[in-house]
Amino acid sequence: MKRGKKYQEAAKNIDRMTQYDVAEAIGLVKKTAVAKFDETIEVHIRTGCDGRHAEQQVRGAVVLPHGTGKTVKVLVFAKGTKLDEAQASGADFVGGEELIPKIQNEGWLDFDVVVATPDMMGVVGRLGRVLGPKGLMPNPKAGTVTMDVTKAVNDIKAGKIEYRLDKSNIIHVPIGKASFTEEQLADNFQSLIGAIIKAKPASLKGQYIRSCTLAASMGPGVKINVTKLA
Repeated sequence: MKRGKKYQEAAKNIDRMTQYDVAEAIGLVKKTAVAKFDETIEVHIRTGCDGRHAEQQVRGAVVLPHGTGKTVKVLVFAKGTKLDEAQASGADFVGGEELIPKIQNEGWLDFDVVVATPDMMGVVGRLGRVLGPKGLMPNPKAGTVTMDVTKAVNDIKAGKIEYRLDKSNIIHVPIGKASFTEEQLADNFQSLIGAIIKAKPASLKGQYIRSCTLAASMGPGVKINVTKLA
């Protein structure tokens, strides 16, 4: 893959063979974020899990202390008094069964997170083929299937992110923007890593976190020394 001049210049600051301490890695990633927009800083964690086994799935959510720097649009499926509660909590879109055809037939996906009360999951389940592949399906482990819609919406707006294994058993998560201070990015990183370490499957044998890479959305990856993460 041919890389642009800016990428190649940025990559010169990084030794591909070195595994850096977290603080040093964050400093390098900020330095290599040279795009004209405020790049997202992402963490990519390769695990020793085998997600094909249910007991080795890693999935959960954590509120990043400084948020992600992104304005998140929340859709809440609810009924009765919970509809009013969702609207009062600051949800961007609130509704019930009437939203199904809009999403299914019109392809409306102008939201980033979906929250649902448990009594609405029968309805929301009909959207599995649409929401599932996009990672938008509400899930109790992520705190997005709940009767406490106020807390769910407030947490998401405050910077709650979901983490889960992809098909390659890698976790990809944003921890902020290039405009964040190094301290803010470090706080967010530690909160995320703490949650992921706590989520280690009891049945897992061998090394849990095999590698961890930090990168700006248009920049080169910086490897982190995983032996210091535990």
